[in-house]
Amino acid sequence: MKWSEISIHTTHEAVEAISNILHEAGAGGVVIEDPYDLVKDRDDWYGEIVELNPDDYPEEGVIIKAYLPVNSFLGETVEQIKQAINNLWLYDIDLGKNKITLSEVNEEEWATAWKKHYHPVKVSEKFTIVPTWETYEPASDDELIIEMDPGMAFGTGTHPTTVMCLQALEKYVRPGDEVIDVGTGSGILSIAAAMLGARSVRALDLDPVAVDSARLNIKLNKVQHVVTVAQNNLLDHLDEQADVIVANILAEIILRFTADAYRLLKPGGRFITSGIIQAKKQDVKDGLLAAGFVIEEIDVMEDWVAFVAIKP
Repeated sequence: MKWSEISIHTTHEAVEAISNILHEAGAGGVVIEDPYDLVKDRDDWYGEIVELNPDDYPEEGVIIKAYLPVNSFLGETVEQIKQAINNLWLYDIDLGKNKITLSEVNEEEWATAWKKHYHPVKVSEKFTIVPTWETYEPASDDELIIEMDPGMAFGTGTHPTTVMCLQALEKYVRPGDEVIDVGTGSGILSIAAAMLGARSVRALDLDPVAVDSARLNIKLNKVQHVVTVAQNNLLDHLDEQADVIVANILAEIILRFTADAYRLLKPGGRFITSGIIQAKKQDVKDGLLAAGFVIEEIDVMEDWVAFVAIKP
């Protein structure tokens, strides 16, 4: 089979939204070429790849590559992708150069080209994310292994916004807690909460592709007895309270349900939010305070911000 590689030169801010668009269009794997990867500190024992070719990376912004099967609908699919990306400006997302190119690759090249970018990565004190095709031995008895397949959808969970959420969950989820994961995507945050001892986790997403992906990953990590996945718009129609609510989505969407998050949290419960660019930091902070939250923690990684807010 022949595959077409679609390449989008864009900004860090647009990575998650464009990746989601590509997966919804049927992409069989997404690669993100970020020049930050060339200079960031790496610990060899984390198992990250360290030999990177600078020629593969842009001088500014990021390049997102995805692979689509060459068929009679390819032209329509590409046009739909372009339109969906261009529509992101409606959400005040900076698209940068927004340069889109196409090239053709054969199946053998595609199968190995994108997998070389993914290796086991230790993202917190306890959690290590391991691609399903890698063999990995835990370094300690309390290390928690989350298996992910980037080909399923939504990446491997090593984006800064996901990492900050995982670190916050590790810090605040207690055995027996009830957790809600809003905009679950791959389900990785729900999986982490279950592994940390949550009694129940509700993984919610409006996108049916995300719901299917989350269910697959949750079964892969053997936590389906704890995590329930459902298609739902944010926190609409929910009444049962939770100890922790986590949401790794765009700032504009977070601001739509801060009041619902406050309503559904138990006193002393925490609202963990990420997916927030620096330019929207104050907007989210103001929204959380207006809803009644007390800001407990603000974390920053690269150009991204995460909040931990507590309901008094």
